[in-house]
Amino acid sequence: MTVPPPTAFTKSPGWLDWYPNPSRPRFVAPAGAVDAHCHVFGPGAEFPYAPERKYTPCDASKRQLYALRDHLGFARNVVVQATCHGADNRAMVDALIHSDGRARGVATVRRGVTDAQLESLHAAGVRGVRFNFLKRLVDFTPREELLEIAGRIAPLGWHVVVYFEAADLGELWDFFTALPTTVVVDHMGRPDVREPVDGPQFQRFVRLMREHPNVWSKVSCPERLSLSGPPALHGERNAYRDVVPFGRCLVEMFADRVLWGTDWPHPNLKDHMPDDGLLVDFIPHIAPSAEAQRRLLVDNPMRLYWPEET
Repeated sequence: MTVPPPTAFTKSPGWLDWYPNPSRPRFVAPAGAVDAHCHVFGPGAEFPYAPERKYTPCDASKRQLYALRDHLGFARNVVVQATCHGADNRAMVDALIHSDGRARGVATVRRGVTDAQLESLHAAGVRGVRFNFLKRLVDFTPREELLEIAGRIAPLGWHVVVYFEAADLGELWDFFTALPTTVVVDHMGRPDVREPVDGPQFQRFVRLMREHPNVWSKVSCPERLSLSGPPALHGERNAYRDVVPFGRCLVEMFADRVLWGTDWPHPNLKDHMPDDGLLVDFIPHIAPSAEAQRRLLVDNPMRLYWPEET
């Protein structure tokens, strides 16, 4: 039998590889801390990237992800399906299977997914599905199809993760509030940090969380939201400070519905690749107290992803 050669992939122009030597954080995460938003890419020779993908990333394997977890002082991961793999969840599921129970997953599924496939994903550790509304990353999926998927996963106890731009929240509001599950918003709904925290754009998102107690938020990815430039411009430990008021607002107002994650290996960043150790050191700026840190990093993600242990 002839074995075909591995598929060759060429990274998209301008794509940066993940930071190779992250610093060891000064902030010591509480025991049992969870990195609740990260990805695996391929490796492409083993888990090919989707033909319909909008970008081709660098390889970022489960082994490298879990080595980073240990280096940063975390105990568990939530691996979110990357758009470059489309609805082929094999790389993500493989990472869960080889995690010794220390990882759970968020999948991408299509309308044609069978009950048996959903049950298989659940057995592997999947606990949610992701709906992506960033047009530069994915093609449009009809909302009636997404609602149908949400209805099918609700009996499994799964939740829906949504990724969108802040300016689009108004047109997505009715859809989000109709979802029959917990809804987890990626990266604080990507606020424009040039606007004030008490301005209309961010306050619309705050109102969504206040009026709908099933809505959670990840207070993550300051490197994507900051306009102040990379750490080298401001001193490493003062990086991304323009994002702090937004994250702290949500942590203070919704202490039981916030999550944090590295977003490793940081898809689609073009200007600089963050040091993941510095991202961990960002946490005390948005969650100053030990109680807030424990809720953010341990209690909340455990309740959502490992409820059988809480």
